[in-house]
Amino acid sequence: MNGKNPWWQTGVIYQIYPRSFQDTTGSGVGDLPGIIQRLPYLSETLGVDALWLSPFYPSPMKDFGYDVSDYRDVHPLFGTLEDFDRLLREAHERGLKIIIDLVPNHSSDQHPWFQESRSSRENDRRDWYIWADPGPDGAPPNNWLSVFGGSAWEWDENTGQYYLHSFLKEQPDLNWRNPRVKEAMFDVARFWLDRGVDGFRIDVAHYIMKDPDLRDNPLNPDLSPSIHRPLGEYDSHFHLYDKGHPDNHQVYREFREILDEYSQEKPRIAIGEIHIMDWEEWASYYGENLDEIHLPYNFSLLAVEWQADQVQAKVDQLESVLPPGAWPNYVLGNHDEQRLASRIGEDQARNAALLLLTLRGTPTIYYGDEIGMKDVPIPPDQQLDPAGLRQPDHGQSRDSCRTPMQWSPGPRAGFSPPGAETPWLPLPDDYTQTNVETQLADPRSLLALYRRLLELRKTHPVLQTGAYRPLKNPPPDCFCYWRENESQQMLICLNFSGQPRTLAVPSLEGANLILSTHLDRSGPVPAAYTLRPHEGCLFSL
Repeated sequence: MNGKNPWWQTGVIYQIYPRSFQDTTGSGVGDLPGIIQRLPYLSETLGVDALWLSPFYPSPMKDFGYDVSDYRDVHPLFGTLEDFDRLLREAHERGLKIIIDLVPNHSSDQHPWFQESRSSRENDRRDWYIWADPGPDGAPPNNWLSVFGGSAWEWDENTGQYYLHSFLKEQPDLNWRNPRVKEAMFDVARFWLDRGVDGFRIDVAHYIMKDPDLRDNPLNPDLSPSIHRPLGEYDSHFHLYDKGHPDNHQVYREFREILDEYSQEKPRIAIGEIHIMDWEEWASYYGENLDEIHLPYNFSLLAVEWQADQVQAKVDQLESVLPPGAWPNYVLGNHDEQRLASRIGEDQARNAALLLLTLRGTPTIYYGDEIGMKDVPIPPDQQLDPAGLRQPDHGQSRDSCRTPMQWSPGPRAGFSPPGAETPWLPLPDDYTQTNVETQLADPRSLLALYRRLLELRKTHPVLQTGAYRPLKNPPPDCFCYWRENESQQMLICLNFSGQPRTLAVPSLEGANLILSTHLDRSGPVPAAYTLRPHEGCLFSL
């Protein structure tokens, strides 16, 4: 805790994709003991506060763990439940929180619940999933589409009905209008809360409740691209009825009650994956009384044009729509998106680090972004991502942003032990330069910048909980903002251009430059200060 603010407001979250973090068995796939092995790096070398673990549950791996066949265990590929308990214990001993993925919208088609549901129309669990009769011509019940392509309905010959799958056909959607389903999933949450997890990142949180009348989605005449995909089939409709039903809010109010009950022991948190571009609707998931999701993930900076005015506009929009008392958050990368350094370039990756770790709100760092890992080009015959494989040219594979963590310049980048199998995804040619070990030896590396920024957040409360105020009339191509509390003012200035920019702020005269993203200067500041190309600076008054 910091004053009155809970850890999830003052801390920094680090996302780990377990398959790609550290392999200890030589299988070529990362595992839970591998995360344990790297806890000193996370807690001491880097200095983050919480770890979000992507799914590690038993799964047929049709969508690499987001198709869960058992919500209460660990896939043998990743270890055992005992390994998870040890990870939780050792992380807590180091002051690290553990947030795990909860996948409530759908299960695997191999989950016992679905196996029973599809066995007959009379089965007790038939209505645990969303089944519907065909249309008059035998076609699917409506025009809903799968995010991964094609109809969202799959015909079941055995029982003569269609079942709904918002994603893969191997990921049937659960029927959250059935109280027994809701209680079963709440019991899953209690199972992990009882073990001591600090919270959940809720996968596609806004999908769980659909239109009960299964109405057709209207056509989209404009065909505007979505955040995840290029212009394509899914975008040909407005998705009004297949997700985002207002009944979601009652579910999350009830879920919050469970978290609040456990929070009497220690704070527990819900983070929601909510890809909604309408700010007002997105903000509604905080709840009218801040009684739903603590942090609906803010993805606005993942798709923004990386220009100073565009980035500032997204930040200011977020600040303007937050309900009173709601806490903001920022994300610049994750397991579904192009790598940050590939998206905006190496020069601006340093500015992005300064931005992420000094804006008001909780930041999430995607593993490897702290060393500037880039997307790895993967030949079509080596691609594994089901979403990418369904694209005509395989050009949207998410494999490229999920490659193994680059720990060292040695064999397999230190990801796997000697004699191990080939890593599950290929490594880039430049891993011998872009890796943790090499960057730790360089006092001006990107990793050194992240470490310094994380240290500054811990030692300057204004960067954790201070107010945000944009600077009026910044230099061209610059985004500048104040962080302020009752005892300190800091000014952050980011030059998005490849040209020098002069910063003239009279109140800066005599202030201190605390940090440049180039990590090569500091000290007293004149009234007029020149920002070098692609440089960001943090000043303290």
